[in-house]
Amino acid sequence: MRIDILTVVPELMESPLNHSIIQRAKDKGVVEIHIHNIRDFSEDKHNKVDDYAFSGGAGMVMRLEPVVKAIEHLTDQREYDEIIFTSPDGDQYDQKTANMLSLKENIIILCGHYKGIDQRIRDHFITKEISIGDFVLTGGELAAAVITDSVVRLIPGAMNDETSALTDSFQDNLLSPPIYTRPAEFRGWKVPEILLSGDHKKIEKWQEEQAYLRTKKLRPDLLDE
Repeated sequence: MRIDILTVVPELMESPLNHSIIQRAKDKGVVEIHIHNIRDFSEDKHNKVDDYAFSGGAGMVMRLEPVVKAIEHLTDQREYDEIIFTSPDGDQYDQKTANMLSLKENIIILCGHYKGIDQRIRDHFITKEISIGDFVLTGGELAAAVITDSVVRLIPGAMNDETSALTDSFQDNLLSPPIYTRPAEFRGWKVPEILLSGDHKKIEKWQEEQAYLRTKKLRPDLLDE
């Protein structure tokens, strides 16, 4: 899989995408992640990428030309399954979307910035708009990192135990059940006996029941989907 991220602040992407599972996935050749500075595609002598909105008001808007040049620079080289724009008014991001994106071969993520991007980019180039929550960030870089992390960990070979991702919260519209590790007793707080029984069928049934009960208590909305 190849992920190309377009941003005006590439430095923000360095740490989140160069450690842990993502770095190991890159080292294994499971995924390629390329960060592109949109300013490199600006024809302005100061590499300016923003301008005032025709509608007036506070805030700047990402200019059309450098963003289009950056996108076309990539699409001239290969075909992309999705060109994603991170935006507060995009579709709410969830595990189902992460699963879908993990099956793609090539995707572009355009990080929003300032007050947003010229609408014509959204009209003619963007295939999917994603929001990671009902709040506003300074830019879309952190959202792009969230999307990339959640997608890469699902790609076969990214994790040492590939079944681990399949038992994460939200995979079956359920939260994960409680988990425990050693010691079996600490300050009088004991691990449920069923988990020490060695009976895998009973343990699995207990986990399914607990996952349902936790979801019903904490996120009942998931059970309605």
